[in-house]
Amino acid sequence: MAIASTNPATGETIKVFAEFSAEEVERCLANAAATFRSYRRTSFSERAAWMNRAADILDAELEQIATMMTAEMGKTVAAARQEVQKCAKACRYFAQHAQHFLADEPADAKAVGAAVAYARYQPLGPVLAIMPWNFPLWQAMRFAAPALMAGNVGLLKHASNVPQTALFMQDLFSRAGFPDGAFQTMLVSSEKVEGILRDDRVVAVTLTGSGPAGSAVASIAGDTVKKSVLELGGSDPFIVMPSANLEQAAQVAATARCLNNGQSCIAAKRFIAHEAIGDEFERLFVEQMSSRVVGDPMASGTDLGPLASEQQRRDIVDLVRDATEKGAHVLCGGEVPDGPGWYYPPTVLTGITPEMRVHTEEVFGPVATLYRVQDIDQAIELANGTDYGLGANAWTNDDSERGRFVDELDAGMVFIDGNVTSYPELPFGGVKASGYGRELAAHGIREFCNLKTVWVGDAPND
Repeated sequence: MAIASTNPATGETIKVFAEFSAEEVERCLANAAATFRSYRRTSFSERAAWMNRAADILDAELEQIATMMTAEMGKTVAAARQEVQKCAKACRYFAQHAQHFLADEPADAKAVGAAVAYARYQPLGPVLAIMPWNFPLWQAMRFAAPALMAGNVGLLKHASNVPQTALFMQDLFSRAGFPDGAFQTMLVSSEKVEGILRDDRVVAVTLTGSGPAGSAVASIAGDTVKKSVLELGGSDPFIVMPSANLEQAAQVAATARCLNNGQSCIAAKRFIAHEAIGDEFERLFVEQMSSRVVGDPMASGTDLGPLASEQQRRDIVDLVRDATEKGAHVLCGGEVPDGPGWYYPPTVLTGITPEMRVHTEEVFGPVATLYRVQDIDQAIELANGTDYGLGANAWTNDDSERGRFVDELDAGMVFIDGNVTSYPELPFGGVKASGYGRELAAHGIREFCNLKTVWVGDAPND
């Protein structure tokens, strides 16, 4: 795949970028290793000052950054602005809290026969980040901000269709004052990843992407005994029980499914309604989905822009066709619109059966599958009946049902009466085929640290 910015709203190529040569990759690796030796010794206050400056730059240049992202991958400019603001918030959050999160943890010295005993968090070194295109700034930032505040240095291999955002990330941290080599973007194809990851100077890897990509990276990391964190997508359930506020649930359901033009790992994708309110929720949900405005992502009234690539739309068309040919019903959407750009309308499918691909595969576009169940047992069984386990939504005002959903849903994140989203303050990640490890919060900043045990005995008497 060429490394190029192509406008999904028009199909026109904005700019093509040359892939890094072997010599350029080597310079990045050498620079990262050399920078880490000194950067790890900088103080939290120094790093915080630089990180806060990065946040200031994001705030000051919000409009041009948002416009760049919209042009590259098609999200609405309103959503792009929110993404920039979220990145600025994360920078400030980790600038403020990193020192506390990584403070020495005292142990019971007397119990282990020591004068002093504690655990210390220390940075590992250069970490390779392999990032996707759907949230091109945020998904890179949720690695970069905690990693840099912990004293690590970053090497970014971004998706090939968002090279401008990738290069901006390096420029951002450079202008903020971070040392040269603290965060570098490498414009390389996926074929170059294995060689980079196997290099001894790279000590760990984080990847957000597909299951096959995650499996390949995890295999290499395991073979070279390097720490890895993986986020590999999801097929999140959205369960609606009789006690829920149906109008609110339907509105949030449509927002969740259409988030980022339907291209979000944590977007609700499988909607599970209790039979007692099935007809009413279906009516409200289809009404909400049908009302979403598809159009120019730069326009203020647009709810959904185009999908990120022509292949992305082909994949969605194939999944919907497979379902309808096997008996699924289209309640709204389902037709490719005329005209330029890779647009696809909000779509609701019902009558889903296990042999349909949409029943088991992650649908990365604004297509919802709608199910009905008889009781909470069926709801939980259906929700858990997937290889994925990233996020889960449940809507109920019944305390006992809330308790069961929290305890029994197989997911890294469970949101009750709210849409699954990511916050700097909360750990982010999944289970099962959705990956392992966590990003964000205290848990995320500690992922790429050596937790060193320190035991100090009594000094000998003279």
